[in-house]
Amino acid sequence: MTHPHSYRWLILVLCISLCVAPLQAWSSGSNELPEIGAASGNLFTPLQEQQLGKTFMRYIRATQPVIDDPLLDDYINKLGNRLVEHSEGKGSKFTFFLVDSPVINAYAGPGGYIGVYTGLVLTTQSESELAAVLAHEITHVTQKHLQRAWYAASNLSLVQSAALVAAVILGATVGGDAAIAAASGAQAAMQQQQINFTRQNEKEADRLGINILHEANFDPRAMPSFFTRMGRANRSYGTELPEFLRTHPVTNSRIADSLGRAEVYSYKQYVDSFHYLLARTTLRERSFHEPRDAISYFTAALEEGRYRDKAAAAYGLALALLRDDQYKKASAQLNALLQNHPDTLEFIVSASRTDMEAGNKKSAIARLEAAVEKQPLSYPLQITLAEFYLRAGKAKTAYRKLSFLASLRPENTHVYKLLAEAAADMGRQAESHQHMAMHYYLKGALEASALQLKIALRVPNLNFYETARLESQLKKVQKEIDDLKEKK
Repeated sequence: MTHPHSYRWLILVLCISLCVAPLQAWSSGSNELPEIGAASGNLFTPLQEQQLGKTFMRYIRATQPVIDDPLLDDYINKLGNRLVEHSEGKGSKFTFFLVDSPVINAYAGPGGYIGVYTGLVLTTQSESELAAVLAHEITHVTQKHLQRAWYAASNLSLVQSAALVAAVILGATVGGDAAIAAASGAQAAMQQQQINFTRQNEKEADRLGINILHEANFDPRAMPSFFTRMGRANRSYGTELPEFLRTHPVTNSRIADSLGRAEVYSYKQYVDSFHYLLARTTLRERSFHEPRDAISYFTAALEEGRYRDKAAAAYGLALALLRDDQYKKASAQLNALLQNHPDTLEFIVSASRTDMEAGNKKSAIARLEAAVEKQPLSYPLQITLAEFYLRAGKAKTAYRKLSFLASLRPENTHVYKLLAEAAADMGRQAESHQHMAMHYYLKGALEASALQLKIALRVPNLNFYETARLESQLKKVQKEIDDLKEKK
């Protein structure tokens, strides 16, 4: 985990860079961005909000451990977008991501980017509770609470807001106002207070969030239930509150209000999805620093019957065995699970990965190819298969698949990293460095991105168009780097 002093330095960089223009897509033209609001009170256009969101997400990737696991990413986005389809944001683009940290919190960013800390997922006691938090954050976006808060702060440019909001989020993680004040002075601290959601915003997010839960077939009572547990934690923690309580204050009136709204709906039983249980199991296994500790935990849970679902607990054991390089035992666990759950993505991908790590490349690829035939639109299957093609020396096949995935997910950093490997294996050195530059750029690593572009320009026999494209990309990245240095 990053040391708090490192976070403070990163926050300082973010706040210093308030005037930096964002690099858009490699082929884009102007970097000039309009103001968020004018005297008329106009808010963002959809394009402006999209640009702000992408810039914000770069800052987040640069400073927080965003998880790029295909299975976990697939789960949280399917859950989130299921809720979006029953909200006022139906048809809009939302992106949900997990941050690998024990922090109990979630936040909504511009452009529909919603982050959830793994600590919060593990704290929830049902999928409906997790859905309740996501529905609440979705409503902050659809009701434009974010936009109105930024406009109230001042007429900042889009990139200024992206840096400020990212700094506020990180500041809250490591000390709230004090961290922001140390980085950017009293003005930023004042703006942070203005950005914080009002009580009216929170109540509106609760009210509409409960309706979303009902419409999406989740338990509306999960929201007051989660608030109640957080309220009890509030009394227990005293001054050392979980981050969720600092950013989403829970009061008795708020609990009572949400409970009253939830009671409007008739009671029924709600069953957690199998994928929710597997996602929590995956995060639980990842929370152990040593795989042997995870093996002991899940072995004891299975022996003593301490589990909500036996298959999910067995999956946790299999993941721990895989991480400990005990491939034979991991394979036995996963093959047993596949007998009862033959189409479960998590089991298919993990069984294939176990085969690959054990050196059984043909078996790993054959299993994935058969699964892709049944589920051709599955991103976890496709990206894992592309990775395994690469490891098996089938660079051209991997490259075709990865190029298609990049067109579908242009902000996926992992896809560009694999594309760079595939291009290198095919002898396309300049293209390999270009893809790696995009990988680093999306992760907010500007210096590394620029270096990759410089290396690409030194590749012999580039044609005029390749050189012009690389030089244009490098110019844009270098502009951001220079602006950062000038403001230090």
